[in-house]
Amino acid sequence: MDVTQASRESIAFMIETITTKLRVANAQAMSGDSIPLSSHEDLLDLYDLVVSKSAFSISEIEAIVTEIGRLR
Repeated sequence: MDVTQASRESIAFMIETITTKLRVANAQAMSGDSIPLSSHEDLLDLYDLVVSKSAFSISEIEAIVTEIGRLR
């Protein structure tokens, strides 16, 4: 999947990857459908951060989830 291209599919893929890697309990609340294409670059930055790290603190997970909520 080419996540650098702004599309519904790339946003959905990034959200799925982020929720899986962070083990977010309520992944349904972070639907890619609610994120506009105009927020693609911001989501890509979060995606790059998540895939680059192997572990996250609770506060980091909360901050990432909050930021995704802000993108909606």
